[in-house]
Amino acid sequence: MNQKMLKQLLDEKYHQFNHASFIASDPISVPHRFSKKQDIEIAGLFAALLAWGNRTTIINSTNRLMKLMEESPHDFILNHSDDDRKRFEKWVHRTFQFPDLLYFLEFLQYHYKSNESLETAFSSGIGKMDTTIENGLVHFHRYFFSLPHLPRTEKHLQTPLRKSACKRISLYLRWMVRSDEKGVDFGLWESILPAQLICPLDVHVHRTATSLKLISRRQADWQTALELTESLRKLDPADPVKYDFALFGLGMEQGGKKLIK
Repeated sequence: MNQKMLKQLLDEKYHQFNHASFIASDPISVPHRFSKKQDIEIAGLFAALLAWGNRTTIINSTNRLMKLMEESPHDFILNHSDDDRKRFEKWVHRTFQFPDLLYFLEFLQYHYKSNESLETAFSSGIGKMDTTIENGLVHFHRYFFSLPHLPRTEKHLQTPLRKSACKRISLYLRWMVRSDEKGVDFGLWESILPAQLICPLDVHVHRTATSLKLISRRQADWQTALELTESLRKLDPADPVKYDFALFGLGMEQGGKKLIK
């Protein structure tokens, strides 16, 4: 498949899957229930970081969290007390358990008490010459775990320094940064450019990208995510990660079958 045919295919699938009808069955539906910027940021962060496994389970788990936060996550984060945290004791999502959630609540309260948005937690680590969000992710991970915490909680937030593909946090940044007329992604943050985003590398995207020869590496790690995004930049330098919709959708459609031989 030549470059022209590849772009034609991915553009077609991007328009097919980047659609409002996509929202209801995806974890992004949780932050879409809110209109306040900070509520969207907080709901989106949990929805993205819990995004492994069955999508219905992910949505249900995140919605239960929002209910426990009285459907006003920013207000709850700012004003809740230690006693208020006890209500989360029975909440669990796979390996994400009560002690992990307690730290997330503590950090978010710490951050929002002196910051209007979660955007600065990422953007302050990105230099003017940075072409990707890599340094922003490294900075956010260090900042996030700058308070006393249990080592086990670190597995729920990835960093490029550990060679992780950083799929879930890259997905979160896609939601917060890029936007278009379709209205799936939010485009709330302006200090990070869509061109700097890295494509979330989940199993469907990895399989489809391999089949389309967009990547050559077999490991689903940070280097492969960079390689994939660089290939997508050749198709759209300003907004390469828009093709996440196409690659994910193709992967779901094909059900593991090769796209080309």
